[in-house]
Amino acid sequence: MRRERETTDQDDLSQSTPIARAVGASGAHAVERHNAEVLKVSTRSRPSAVAGAIAGVIRDSGMAEVQSIGAGATNQAIKAVAIARSYLSEEGVDIVCTPSFIDVEIDAEERTAIRLLVERR
Repeated sequence: MRRERETTDQDDLSQSTPIARAVGASGAHAVERHNAEVLKVSTRSRPSAVAGAIAGVIRDSGMAEVQSIGAGATNQAIKAVAIARSYLSEEGVDIVCTPSFIDVEIDAEERTAIRLLVERR
């Protein structure tokens, strides 16, 4: 089951529906389903707030998915992962981030988003 949480007011991702295949994927790896909570990041998202959400989800389930569209949103998402890593390191938890592309549908239009899969190491 995929749960979604919006971290702040989201322009591009507010009406998105993930499409099953990652961009450029083929064969058996074309469809990846994870039970990670989806955190959607916009250009206006505060990295510290997103980091707190990432850390909370990691504490609860060990895995979080962060989605962003565009350079500004991706910049905020990457900063948030770095901040979350420092939050969790104080508790002895180390995380890793695996970036990939994912197609999302927004208002019946397909867009390419950055997907950051954040997991415990």
